Amino acid sequence: MHQPHRPRLAPWLGLALLSLLMLGLALATLAEQGGAAAAWRALFAITPGDTASLVLHYAWWPRLAMALLAGGGLALAGVLMQQVLRNPLAAPTTLGVASGANLALMAASLMAPNLLVLGREWVALAGGALAMGLVMALAWRRRLAPLVVVLAGLVVNLYVGALALVLLLFHQEELKGLLIWGAGALAQDGWSDAAFLAPRLALGLLAALVLLRPLRLLELDDASATSLGVSLKHLRLAALGLAIFLTASVVSVVGIVGFIGLAAPNLVRLAGVRGLATRLLAATLLGALLLATTDLLLQGAGPWLPTLIPTGAATAALGAPLLLWLIPRLRLGDNAPPSAAPGLGPRHPAPARLAGGLALALVAALVVALCWGQGAQGWQWLTRWDVLEWRLPRLAAAAASGVLLALAGTLLQRLTANPMASPELLGISGGSAMALMAAIFLLPAPGNLALVAAGTLGALASLAVLVGINRRSGLRPERLLLTGVAITALFDAVRAMVLAGGDPRGQLILAWLSGSTYYVEAGSALAVSAMALLLGLATLPFARWLDILPLGAATSQALGIRLNRARLSLLLLVALLTACATLVVGPLSFVGLLAPHLARLLGFTRARGQLVGAALLGALLMVLADWLGRQLLFPDEIPAGIVASLIGGSYFIWRLRRL
Repeated sequence: MHQPHRPRLAPWLGLALLSLLMLGLALATLAEQGGAAAAWRALFAITPGDTASLVLHYAWWPRLAMALLAGGGLALAGVLMQQVLRNPLAAPTTLGVASGANLALMAASLMAPNLLVLGREWVALAGGALAMGLVMALAWRRRLAPLVVVLAGLVVNLYVGALALVLLLFHQEELKGLLIWGAGALAQDGWSDAAFLAPRLALGLLAALVLLRPLRLLELDDASATSLGVSLKHLRLAALGLAIFLTASVVSVVGIVGFIGLAAPNLVRLAGVRGLATRLLAATLLGALLLATTDLLLQGAGPWLPTLIPTGAATAALGAPLLLWLIPRLRLGDNAPPSAAPGLGPRHPAPARLAGGLALALVAALVVALCWGQGAQGWQWLTRWDVLEWRLPRLAAAAASGVLLALAGTLLQRLTANPMASPELLGISGGSAMALMAAIFLLPAPGNLALVAAGTLGALASLAVLVGINRRSGLRPERLLLTGVAITALFDAVRAMVLAGGDPRGQLILAWLSGSTYYVEAGSALAVSAMALLLGLATLPFARWLDILPLGAATSQALGIRLNRARLSLLLLVALLTACATLVVGPLSFVGLLAPHLARLLGFTRARGQLVGAALLGALLMVLADWLGRQLLFPDEIPAGIVASLIGGSYFIWRLRRL
């Protein structure tokens, strides 16, 4: 006999305890402002001549209200997205909605400020809707499979982030204030923002309640839901439109606040809340309390922090470990991309001749990039040594970094039998970049050797997390990619904190993150070129392992390969390759994904041939990216890393459409 569902007390006890924690933190922050009684009086009336009363009425209370409203709105949007897509990893940040809304607001602020007068939430809504539409289009052919949706959200986030970085590089002064705001700053100077957001969230909550009954039917399969008279297309469109509106409203006021929309719905589900109505209520309350508690913690720790940390970036930093914890507990079904990609292209009958052709193409590209371009008299051949002396080091560094990333991507794809593996997507570049930023800020005058060592340690730490979390699942491709999503999210949070801190070194960090080769000197170019040559030669003895490992653990062991030693050796080499490349062109170029794929498409099927072909193609891609970056907006420059990420992101979007 069917037993009626009994409500669980644990989630509500948890919410009560979190409320008490938030209350305690609030009382602690009020100690210097006259205590709770003074704060309560200041909420309703200002005491003339009392500075503390002014601060409480126009700053402290509005900030608390904004934290509660923004956290609740994002959590509500997360529940709607997860219910519609049947995906526990769906959230405003993982699906690109928040970053799309942020980019739209940045672009409107620069190019069409009059649009903001009509309503900044509508500008943000348009940007978020475009980003979400792109994600849906990419994943539609796979019936919105959870992994494909998350991968599409990742690439849209990276792509939109690259475009935002272009705007930021060219308009640093105009957008300086948006660095802190865009990272999720909750500081307030009045009640206007709270008054703006509150009715919109109330309207969104009311609309969610209206859609509650049909949304419950989405827990059935599509055929059953359709047979009950539900128009799934219109229902999904309405629910996702509502989630995007809620996200856009929050982003238009406080910028990007990470992981609240992911954490709150999953935590209430793990606590045992099953009914949709109860989940909507519990997740909204939990999201509001989580963001408010995090913000109060930051306010209390402010005197001990070396710089301002935006609350949105802090929640992302706290949410990334949560996502890492969730990954082993997720059930993603059988909708993952194929575990290997043997059919990407036929085997070339003469790989050596093909490699020779690529080498000639690389030489030709180097000559063109070195000598031909736009000058004071338009397009011309430049043979003056003072110009060539300036261009040669940056081209050499770009080519060398392309070789390093291509080799790292080839090793990873062969090692994991995963065609979507690359240093950028698995978070290895992000881990290396975090360690490099720490070295720049913590060491007094770090040299190249210290930076390479720090970057290698960061890459190794990321690899240790990847292996540790996914060892039980046999390093399944989808689990590795989701772990990379979490590490990349943590890197994004650290980057936002660094850029929002106002430190003068932040501008150097910004230029480096964008992958600019502008500041490369002859000594650095020679060093990274030597590393590319040495490490490239070091990969060749591993060719036999790389041919056998994709066949599986049992076959590899039967053929005499010691798996643990082989994997450890290859992962160490990947870490060193990634660190050296990240030091030059930053963490987001997609060359590590693109070059191995192109090599296989051209016919390099054996490991040794693919390593050589990918290295040549990686160098060719980065040389072309550096040249295009100099020519597209002449006399301004787009960093080579950003150009490469836009090219690689476009390819990744094309690959997702073919899954």
